[in-house]
Amino acid sequence: MKSAFLLATLAALAGTSGLALAQAQGDGVLTVATIGEPPTLDVMQTATDIVLTIDQHIFETLYTYDAQWKSVPLLAAAMPEISEDGLTYRIPIREGVKFHDGSDLDSRDVTASLKRWMALYPKGKQVATIVESLTEDGDHAVVFKLKSRYAPLLATLSQASVIMPSEKIADTLTEFVGTGPYVLKERKPDQYTQLVRFDGYKSPEGEPSNYAGKREAIAKEIRFVPVPDANTRVEGLISGQFDFADSLPVSTYERIEASGTAKPVIFENSGWVSLNMNMKEGLLTKKPLRQAVQAALNASDMMLAAFSDERFFSIDGSFFPKGSAWYTEAGVARYGEGDPEAAAKLLAEAGYDGTPIRLLTSRQYEFHYKLGEVAKAYLEAAGFKVDMQVVDWATLTTRRGDPKEWDIFITHSNFPGDPTTINTITDAYPGWYVSQQKATAVKAYMDALDDTAKAKAWEGIQTVIYDDAPLYKVGNFNGLTGVGASVGGYTPTYWPHFWNVTPKK
Repeated sequence: MKSAFLLATLAALAGTSGLALAQAQGDGVLTVATIGEPPTLDVMQTATDIVLTIDQHIFETLYTYDAQWKSVPLLAAAMPEISEDGLTYRIPIREGVKFHDGSDLDSRDVTASLKRWMALYPKGKQVATIVESLTEDGDHAVVFKLKSRYAPLLATLSQASVIMPSEKIADTLTEFVGTGPYVLKERKPDQYTQLVRFDGYKSPEGEPSNYAGKREAIAKEIRFVPVPDANTRVEGLISGQFDFADSLPVSTYERIEASGTAKPVIFENSGWVSLNMNMKEGLLTKKPLRQAVQAALNASDMMLAAFSDERFFSIDGSFFPKGSAWYTEAGVARYGEGDPEAAAKLLAEAGYDGTPIRLLTSRQYEFHYKLGEVAKAYLEAAGFKVDMQVVDWATLTTRRGDPKEWDIFITHSNFPGDPTTINTITDAYPGWYVSQQKATAVKAYMDALDDTAKAKAWEGIQTVIYDDAPLYKVGNFNGLTGVGASVGGYTPTYWPHFWNVTPKK
């Protein structure tokens, strides 16, 4: 009783909230085993999962995703005020928010950050094409004026459009200063990225919901350790070396569960796997060859090889899972068990000359590699020659930016809140999917005024994607991660986050 009274009195005398006091008391460390070294901490340059996972603790965006993947305020003070014609968005900004360097967040920081985002990030570049102006409206609001309606603006602003002090902005960042609950203290490449609690953090209000709501920096420190080998991540988790281990082989579920030192965590419909094709240079600039790739592949065998257990995957050509508002079977073609005769016909139509397809994959996501092995076998059975190149994930994400370096790369994606924010739909995303029929279908979506019209327009986009064949959507998967048995408060999300998480004692 006396201790509780003393703590309450000290908090009152210091003018702090209960949240700040709770943060001040925690001294635990969370050690997180990631799938590899982030190629950068500049998320606008490379928004891969590993970069987003780390950066979301350092930086924040105007809006973020709640449990329904709807965009809700984070650094924004409220939802935007939108003009009747849908062309003007006024976004209020929260007051009293500080950056890690002690400066106050204001509208100049927001406009400077978003202009950099529109210059560098593929989805930001797409937004830039429809932005007439972005200006400050006083110290705590910004105004977008658009050239045309853009339905996914908030969803697009909810990822990678991180806000940083205008004074720190440069083409190449040398300081990584945000408003998030953790501060970057030290990064030693191939060893660790160390974050420490930001005691000046001002959390948004509300119950935690996916990435929305209250964020409490309970752990004093988070240390992200690159561990490229999946089995090493498992062993480190079970031994207690790691408090969390990302992207684990599904075959280790029972072993982790029986260990007593760790708990397996399943995140249902955590994403979907795809083979993305190069439409800018090389063999697959020919549509019949891309469609031949689609026709040749067997989705069931690929997913079974990748995940071993049907509890962890489903076969579905729709780009969204059943139960989603965006689920549709419209346009699905050349998807299923593989049709080598159809593939061979398309190969002949395209005049395929036997040049090997360069298939790029990584073992840091083991399911990518296993899926790639089966894809190679089916492509070869259909008449393709395949050069499967296995590299580390950082190399893959660098190499895929050069259209001369590859023909297909394997990746996975989450299910976004708005379908037009799927990476492949962005013209500048590696693969460089550009077509007139895609542009027409996407415009119909952008002009949609209600959810019914959006759903109909999305059916048109999915149909066009299958015809243009910029990728092969393999299937949906449930992700497996692991957390220490005595770690509290962890809730699975697509990009794992560690605010509101209590370290082991």
